[in-house]
Amino acid sequence: MKKNNWLQQVMPVYRVEQDLILSRRGDVTIGYELTLPEIFTLGVADFEALHQAWLKAIRLLPKHAILHKQDWFMESHYQADFAKEDMTFLTRSSEAFFNERPYLDHKCYVFLTQKPSDRRPTSVLYSSLTRPSLAPVQTLDPKIKSQFLDKCGQFAQVLQDAGYIQLRRLTADELASTQEQPGLLERYCYLLHPQENPVIRDITLTPGLQVGDLHCQVFSLSDVEDLPAVCGPRINYDKYSTDQTKFSVSFAAPLAQMLPCNHIYNQYLIIDDAQATLKKMESKRLRLQSLSSYSRENAISRDATNNFLNEAISLQRQPVKAHFNLLLWTNDPAKSADLRNSVSAALSQLDARAKQETVSAAQLFWAGMPGNAADLPIQETFDTFIEQATCFFNQETNYRSSISPVGLRLADRVSGYPVHVDISDLPVKMGICTNRNKFILGPSGAYRAIS
Repeated sequence: MKKNNWLQQVMPVYRVEQDLILSRRGDVTIGYELTLPEIFTLGVADFEALHQAWLKAIRLLPKHAILHKQDWFMESHYQADFAKEDMTFLTRSSEAFFNERPYLDHKCYVFLTQKPSDRRPTSVLYSSLTRPSLAPVQTLDPKIKSQFLDKCGQFAQVLQDAGYIQLRRLTADELASTQEQPGLLERYCYLLHPQENPVIRDITLTPGLQVGDLHCQVFSLSDVEDLPAVCGPRINYDKYSTDQTKFSVSFAAPLAQMLPCNHIYNQYLIIDDAQATLKKMESKRLRLQSLSSYSRENAISRDATNNFLNEAISLQRQPVKAHFNLLLWTNDPAKSADLRNSVSAALSQLDARAKQETVSAAQLFWAGMPGNAADLPIQETFDTFIEQATCFFNQETNYRSSISPVGLRLADRVSGYPVHVDISDLPVKMGICTNRNKFILGPSGAYRAIS
């Protein structure tokens, strides 16, 4: 039996127990499904408050923890329901009008991983793809597991208390597959749509990443030279902004709902020992200091390292390692060039440059598997602070229909997807307004039709 012919033999995930993902190298992962705010509904103050909530929550995570935020954007079509009872002519016409309307279905997950303190860092030459190993002693200690779960609970509570995000812990059936429904692990390995029937696809890593008939491409933000010079919790959306009024979206919105194709946006934060990181940076600064007279690039790197250390110490900021990548796929190889152009255009809105991964594409795909974030190669990360790293988080999702039976059917302004909106009772319950007023403008006879 050849190991490379059986996915089960090289799978980094050992099993799912007690709603936790256990890896073969001793990593313990807990997963949450996030309900993000609707796009185009947050102002400048809201984005800043949400950003601060992420900062407070991440600071609660222990050493050697990894935060893996994964946003799925899948091409879907609205399925009209013509079997409803008491359908009027207008209702049936509305369902027929929106039937098969394309849109991007969005799901957001956060995976918190605790890796053993003595685990060897993963590199491009050393990962679970090439060298699986047994679980370390720390993973078998129930005290360490209990402390990690307590920190994760505090993390979730801080985010929910901010009032913008709702978290729900993923169960074992949602992570692993059942006989009726594929789990998140299976969906990622085979890139399955939630409404798609389970199917097993071959995974090809060379010469290019391919899952069945789906041709995949990976674009990463892992080099400081490719990152924007300035980042923030929000940016202006020029289509809806004017000279007097600025319309806000999240900083990473061009990589999320604004990217009209099947893609997964992975965001990683690796929280190591801050003191050890600063000590390494200090050693790097001294080494560059001795080499600065031989090269201007060394002098510039010395100054940048010195500024990083000064900011970390003077402002008490926590250094982390970060990585961001986009996984895109299509079943038409002729569209590969269009995907590259779309990613380049999206990153140009952030003043960043796209780096298409070729050699490391397989390892980045492998590290994106839920519960395997610790296999992210250390060469694909960069040093930064939590404040800057969280700016690259996707903070918004699609519009959601109201559960209220009273309302109007409107359309999502991005894709035209039908949304049921309660403009009468729900704004009062949410505290948006305290008094209901309606202004009706229409041609002759419109008032009689509305009444």
